[in-house]
Amino acid sequence: MGVKGLQYFMEKCCPETCVMVDFREMARQHVNSHQQGSSTTLPTLVVDGMACLRHWYSCQAWVYGGQWKEYMHCLKEFVGAFTTAGIRLVFFFDGVVEEEKRAEWVNRRLKVNEEVAKVFRYLKFHGQQPGRELFCLPSGLATFSRFALKSLGQETWCSVREADYEIASFALRHNCMGILGQDTDFIIYGSVPYLSVAQLRLDTMTTVLFSTDKLCHALQLQKSELPLLACLLGNDVVPEQRMQRLRSDALAAYRRKHPQSPPQGEKIYAVADFISSNMLSREGAHGVSCLPLTDREVLEKGVMYYLLPGQQPLWDISDTSPRSPVCLMKSYLSPDILQAAKEKHMRAECFMVYNVLYDGVVECSNTLEDREDAELIPQAIVYQPCRERIYGILLPTNPDSGGRAPTVREWFVFPGNPLKDPKVVSPLPLNHSDLKRLWFGKDSETKGLRISTFLTVFELDEFSVEHDRLDGSLMAVLCLVTYIAMQVGHLSLEDIDAYLSQAICVRYKSYTELLHTRVSHVEPRAVQLGSLFVRGLTHLVAANSACGCPFPMEQLMPWNTFDGLLFHSKYLLAHSGRPQEELLEGNASWVSLFRFLRELVLGICSRRGQTIQSRPRITHPGKHVDHSEQWRERGAPSGQHGPSPQRYRPQTRSPSGQHGPSPQRYRPQTRSPSGQHGPSPQRYRPQTRSPSGQHFPSPQHYTPQTRSPSGQHFPSPQHYTPQTRSPSGQHFPSPQHYRPQSRGPRAQAHEHNRPRSTHPNRRRYHLAPRWQNPHPDFP
Repeated sequence: MGVKGLQYFMEKCCPETCVMVDFREMARQHVNSHQQGSSTTLPTLVVDGMACLRHWYSCQAWVYGGQWKEYMHCLKEFVGAFTTAGIRLVFFFDGVVEEEKRAEWVNRRLKVNEEVAKVFRYLKFHGQQPGRELFCLPSGLATFSRFALKSLGQETWCSVREADYEIASFALRHNCMGILGQDTDFIIYGSVPYLSVAQLRLDTMTTVLFSTDKLCHALQLQKSELPLLACLLGNDVVPEQRMQRLRSDALAAYRRKHPQSPPQGEKIYAVADFISSNMLSREGAHGVSCLPLTDREVLEKGVMYYLLPGQQPLWDISDTSPRSPVCLMKSYLSPDILQAAKEKHMRAECFMVYNVLYDGVVECSNTLEDREDAELIPQAIVYQPCRERIYGILLPTNPDSGGRAPTVREWFVFPGNPLKDPKVVSPLPLNHSDLKRLWFGKDSETKGLRISTFLTVFELDEFSVEHDRLDGSLMAVLCLVTYIAMQVGHLSLEDIDAYLSQAICVRYKSYTELLHTRVSHVEPRAVQLGSLFVRGLTHLVAANSACGCPFPMEQLMPWNTFDGLLFHSKYLLAHSGRPQEELLEGNASWVSLFRFLRELVLGICSRRGQTIQSRPRITHPGKHVDHSEQWRERGAPSGQHGPSPQRYRPQTRSPSGQHGPSPQRYRPQTRSPSGQHGPSPQRYRPQTRSPSGQHFPSPQHYTPQTRSPSGQHFPSPQHYTPQTRSPSGQHFPSPQHYRPQSRGPRAQAHEHNRPRSTHPNRRRYHLAPRWQNPHPDFP
């Protein structure tokens, strides 16, 4: 984002423009320089929310649909660090995509589509989450981050035009101490200092400031000439290839003047020299007139993009009035509805409504969807029927006197959509009251009307009687799972069980408890189902916004209804044929609630002629897993032992050549006193000793019995198998599901100074954070 190549130039070619700063010292200096009399105000930092999403989402698990409770904890830490430093935060998020930037938006979405395809290829081959180099933001992260920050008491705004412009304008108007983001457009605006979120360190409260003054000094330009530099280099408004000829001429002239100049960064030096030599800005229209007419028009349009309120262009431009959003639906709606929609949108209190009512354009970014999966249809198609009903609530469905009826243009990204043109969608008529009553009505009947209209959006009017029996979060899950079951033809009973069981369990788990969730491998189909659910939550929020908010928005948020890794674990259990009691972790009240919700979902589907069948899928890890790569990602230095092979891997041989089951994942190998490698100690499996003293790892679930070198049998510890006797008559307990782990020598546990668990059930379970490096000695 921003000016092409400028960030790299400042960091690599002109490092003096990058200054390390301390936020607390900046805040102190800002207060001292802007103190008015005896009154002081908190220094304000404007945060570009869209640029911060990757920094905020520091959760290790990202492919499963989002670790939303953990994400909320990350946001709390971020806000708390600045609050402790005495800095007020104001957050801005993109609320629209301007048509001038549509082509750039499409290009980026198509590139991300290819990255998503790489993620699924990796999942199918390795059966594990890829490294950070293939990181994709969980679906709906930008949408839900607005509501998350508002729930934390933070001032949050949603833009009605390009967010960069509104951020720079707000910062200039309110005399803010800086802008935190990752977009070089803020250098060109030059309203307040631009601070890098990518270089932010919360522990020391430091980051890098990109100095506009030092950049101008290095390029020998005035601040007022920076918009010209940005347009000639290429940005989101002026495509990079559009000014290719001018840049080539500038580069040729620069090389003639400076034949010994190093090639690194010479393009930007050449363009800056081109601006100064041809006096494109200082001579007014005379300097610009030397350019072809088409180039001059494009430059004027690009320069206008950077003009903040009260600023004047470098030369005479016919139209310098600030651009304002144009309401295309004005003739169909009353002014008070339009005003209310705009105010709610700007305060980040609704979703999708403003975009429909003002310009009739709705967009949705990339989702983790497998282009090779022919069974699961894209989420954009799954939720189109409910969007048509949302449009029917907001817009009139009958033609006006001129025979025209409003339509909505959808830019939804999904595999197979080339995004050449938007899809034109007509609102679907609904039998509902007028929009004014839904939004402004205060009588008791209006509340019931809002709920019934909300349920009509998802064709679930039968659930109106359940509203008083379930809280908002459970109603959201019930509506969403039922809707998905009716729209997705290949959804199975196991999928529904996974959805419902995780939604119940996540209600009663803290983010720290969810950190202990583990999965044996990653199933690509479950990844897509997780993203499908989260995208459905955004449609619940949109329907709630259109219907006058019958439910508090907080009840529809994913941190109250969904955890990606927890869903993935329930999916694997459900498709492995595990009983409902195990899905609900043995909690009787959870099982009762699960069966109640399941009966409601299946009952609606049955009455609509939708038969949900049991189709368990045998899930397997990928064809090949490079465990050493995965281990190094988690912090072990190169050359150290990675985790032992996983379940379903070929069996290994004992020193005597006999077969034993392969060790399980996430257990480092140990060394015998002689230095030879022994098998990794397994989770929940005590090792047994043959008569000759050789160790054999305990056989795993459904593994045939093995023989010792003397020919004696060692029992295969099956699920719920009674204890067996060794040849000497001693008892060896069969390791059962959720049974105490056998305790090996203490020296082994202290080999790496591992701290002893403080969990109250530490004698029954071996618990450790799922992504924590089990070797604290390693960096």
